[in-house]
Amino acid sequence: MSRAGNSRLWHPYADMQAVGQSGELVLTRGEGSYVVDESGRRYLDLSASLWYCLVGHGRAELAQAAADQMVQLETYSTFSDISNVPAEELAARVSELAPMDKAVVFFTSGGSDSIETALKMVKRYWQALGEPERTVQIARTGAYHGMHMGGTGLVGIPAMRQGHTDLGSDVRHVQWDSLDAIENAIDELGPSRIAAIFVEPIIGVGGVLAPPTGYLAGVQEICRRTGALLVVDEVVTGFGRVGEWFASTRFEIEPDLIVCAKGLTSGYLPLGAVIAGNRVSAPFYDGTVGPWRHGYTYSGHATACAVALANLDILDRENLLAASRQLEVALAERLSPFADHALVSEVRAGVGAMASISLTPDALEKTPTLPAQFSATLREHGALTRTLVGGEIQISPPLIWTTTELDWMQNSIELTLDTLTRRGL
Repeated sequence: MSRAGNSRLWHPYADMQAVGQSGELVLTRGEGSYVVDESGRRYLDLSASLWYCLVGHGRAELAQAAADQMVQLETYSTFSDISNVPAEELAARVSELAPMDKAVVFFTSGGSDSIETALKMVKRYWQALGEPERTVQIARTGAYHGMHMGGTGLVGIPAMRQGHTDLGSDVRHVQWDSLDAIENAIDELGPSRIAAIFVEPIIGVGGVLAPPTGYLAGVQEICRRTGALLVVDEVVTGFGRVGEWFASTRFEIEPDLIVCAKGLTSGYLPLGAVIAGNRVSAPFYDGTVGPWRHGYTYSGHATACAVALANLDILDRENLLAASRQLEVALAERLSPFADHALVSEVRAGVGAMASISLTPDALEKTPTLPAQFSATLREHGALTRTLVGGEIQISPPLIWTTTELDWMQNSIELTLDTLTRRGL
């Protein structure tokens, strides 16, 4: 059910005039792989909300973990030398899972905070080592790295920087799948100016783009050879989305920094982290830097960390990393037939429990609003998702899906494409 009219809630990524005309979909509860609106109508969640709800909705165990922690200590600032038990335990657990030597963990409130933290960490690192001329960050076309000031500068999607100027003066964007493009940028700028290379293991918002074979290992080799730091943005891929705790493990790379959030708590409370290997953390720990004046009010939030620990327990106990590998195969099998539909140009699937359906350029040129119409029609047929850059339809389910949900997904997408075709789109 949709509510029309002028809402007092200003929605992210929204044309509020359009929202006022079409109305809001107001959700009231979640049930595993489904969400329910005010009228009691049930929808299959095709996108795990914004990639993050790995363990499904309505997990009483996570609510109980929050309640139990809140009655002991809801939280307290972790600035200076103050800590709490859940933050200590979570940092130890995440550091053990990370594919890095002597990893340490800096907690934030979410993915955009984590990117901003990584950018400042990189800059302070090079200053401490006496190489302040290393200021240039290399990022990729199609990349998404959050919406804080620094992250917006890194984003390789021009529409997301529209109206925000002078954010990327120290950023060089290169073709997302080309090692030569990175080499050329370094040759032009000089290796002594490169601070870091930022990569998503699988580009998410930019269209679910898996890296070419050997690409990530090649980026790592360039970083090692030139001295640049390798920063891997695992906000989407971390904690099981690609069948390993981190995509870096799957692709056999060892980043200097990993940025993460979403799956850490499955979205039950806001929490993010930057995981630093020994190379980066050393000057912050051995006194070279001294006090690093950076942090957030809720860094190491006790209740959020308690929920994250319970969420990791579920992922581990229910073998959801293995389930992710099975979904990887099942999604490719169920979605690949849609590539033959007249409105579809490509189905991207086969690396992790994430996929996308690309609508044809001709159809998009004829009907620019087609992605929005696809999403709206999909709702009519009992499923929720969102569109990505370039007209792709996001598929990134909770890792608890069964054959029932796969059938529902396949049927709802088929009905949506048939409905749009009958409408002449």
